[in-house]
Amino acid sequence: MNYKLNTQKNIVGEKKSFFQTMRGLRPLVEGQEKRLGIAIVAIVVNSAINLSAPLLIGYTIDTYITHKNMHGVYISAFVLLGMYIVALGTSYLQTTLMGQVGQRLLFNLRNNIFNKLQELPIAFFNQNKAGDLISRINNDTDKLNAFFSQSLVQFMGSLFVMLGAGIAVLCINWKLGLFALLPAIIMFVLTRGLSVWVKQRNAKSLASVGDLSAEIQESIENFKVVITAHRQDYFVKKFDAVNKVNYATAISAGIANNIFIPLYGLAANIAQIIVLAYGIYLISLGHFTVGLLVSFFSYVTNFYNPLRQLAALWGNFQVALAGWDRVSAILALDTDLVVAPADTHMHKGNLGVLHFDHVHFRYADGAVVLRDATFTLEQGKTYALVGPTGGGKTTTAMLMARLYDPTDGEVFLRGVNIKTISPEERTKSIGFILQEPFLFYGTLAENIVYGNTEYKNYTHEMLLEKLDDMGLTDLIARFEKGLDTHINNMSESISLGQKQIISFVRAILRNPDVLILDEATANIDTVTEELLQSILQKLPAKTTRIVIAHRLHTIANADEIFFVNNGSIVAAGSMEHALDMLLHGKRTS
Repeated sequence: MNYKLNTQKNIVGEKKSFFQTMRGLRPLVEGQEKRLGIAIVAIVVNSAINLSAPLLIGYTIDTYITHKNMHGVYISAFVLLGMYIVALGTSYLQTTLMGQVGQRLLFNLRNNIFNKLQELPIAFFNQNKAGDLISRINNDTDKLNAFFSQSLVQFMGSLFVMLGAGIAVLCINWKLGLFALLPAIIMFVLTRGLSVWVKQRNAKSLASVGDLSAEIQESIENFKVVITAHRQDYFVKKFDAVNKVNYATAISAGIANNIFIPLYGLAANIAQIIVLAYGIYLISLGHFTVGLLVSFFSYVTNFYNPLRQLAALWGNFQVALAGWDRVSAILALDTDLVVAPADTHMHKGNLGVLHFDHVHFRYADGAVVLRDATFTLEQGKTYALVGPTGGGKTTTAMLMARLYDPTDGEVFLRGVNIKTISPEERTKSIGFILQEPFLFYGTLAENIVYGNTEYKNYTHEMLLEKLDDMGLTDLIARFEKGLDTHINNMSESISLGQKQIISFVRAILRNPDVLILDEATANIDTVTEELLQSILQKLPAKTTRIVIAHRLHTIANADEIFFVNNGSIVAAGSMEHALDMLLHGKRTS
């Protein structure tokens, strides 16, 4: 299955409205309905106050100021002051509540993305850069939070004020109201026409941020190699190229996001000129009062000021929408490694511990790795997979552990189709030791029992007793503080050999039916290699060992050797024959 997050596809995407996007985010704010309801009430009250003020001002002019009734002016002023104080309180309340809702949305969204990533197969991570995924989790979700907690309040408030002001001007004088709103109607049509273009510019900008993050991560991860090879110039050039793209897309997005602001400002100025000219004409005819014109002018201002705010917020919305497209692209994915129902054709009786039945496999990019591979591995034996680099050894091992599914054909574990076995049972039965072991932040004890539910509640004393029964306590003694030895997330405090010791002990504690060693001793010294070989002797006799190695002496004791290359897996026979095949075999193209 192709799990590549295609940026160009996500840029265009499905055209979503504001309300469609809000519906998509609704599940992420469950439990926040009360805060949302109070915030919406506060927004409505705030908008109602802002809409009432011009009417009161116009009434005061016509009723009190023209008749020089200062007592009435003072009363109106105090009423206005009280209204503005209430508006201040509702503004503070809605901002605070929406900020809390936005943080909850951000928390839930990041949790959902991270949990989704745990469900996806290794193929997804092979096809997508880690830096871009980090950018989607951090940067893109933060854009959504910023819009939801800050811009959305202004967005909704502006909509309420605009709607109320638009109705008010039409009620006061529908002809003058239509002329006043005409520039806004033209701008609305223009905005709708340019929204997709604005979204595309923002999506490209977010994608370039992801590429920049990926480039930074790659440079940091390979920093030691860069320094030892004295090739800082190579990464500087790569970073400079990615940074220039990021700069160009950011400029383009900035222009797109701000293009409406001056246009809406022009529309507001034109509307004000229309109102003044036509309003004064109506006053001269006796159809309008000065106070009514002031109220009308205030309503027009109240209509276009939020419109200008919306022009600025529209860019923020397009950024949030582009971020949501990138985030939802991950949330919409499902793993193709589902557990299949166990019906009769999923069983093949006694086929050894592992059996490949006419297995074919190709990667999403079309590269063929295996063609019609059929073989059986017996319980308790040691098998070796040899072949040139790129021949398909590691991919074969991953098919055995169901890190991939065959393109065609079936893999059986103890006579049962591996697709019907739950992940918990499969990982308990199959151990996998990689060339570069990964350790976690914590203690040695936490690392060796990682993922092993059998020892979840073991104390150090109980764990030491178990290790002693398995003859592994001498290995733990090699660490200065034993099981309490602290390991950081980069594992820089211990040697590569010690890392492999931990990974070997971790695997042996699981008592797997199958243990796969993928070049597990390739990067360590001979003494440590011999020690690790002695650890393997602690495995139960039932365990089938599958060794992938380039060092032929590490597979000298294998019961059977398979040669993997050019899409085929064939029995190599003797060690001499395996060596001859390695020397004359051609690397897969």
